[in-house]
Amino acid sequence: QVQLVESGGGLVQAGDSLRLSCAASGRTIYYDAVSWFRQSPGKDREFVAGVGGSASRARYADSVKGRFFISRDNSENTVLLQMDSLNPEDTAVYTCAAKAWGDRPVTSPNEYEYWGQGTQVTVSS
Repeated sequence: QVQLVESGGGLVQAGDSLRLSCAASGRTIYYDAVSWFRQSPGKDREFVAGVGGSASRARYADSVKGRFFISRDNSENTVLLQMDSLNPEDTAVYTCAAKAWGDRPVTSPNEYEYWGQGTQVTVSS
């Protein structure tokens, strides 16, 4: 079993940056695909960014390409999401998810077995 805990959310102004952290416990997530999803009121959950197992390919939603960067901190069994140039449309609850032994970060949330509780990101204009 894997437990995921997100941190790093908050209230920022447009143009600011935040770094989200997804800390795993229970076992290593190095071989898992780990992705970030977000959901705002009235909208479906959407894929934001993900990284495949063994630090293989990363994948980003078009809406965040060039602004968000996903990385692993293997020493901390953590996946980070650096978010730059934030805008109000990025406001949402951000949740990380892990797919065991996933070699690539798929975009469908149904593919992921483990989920965190989420962290709120609010960007004011």
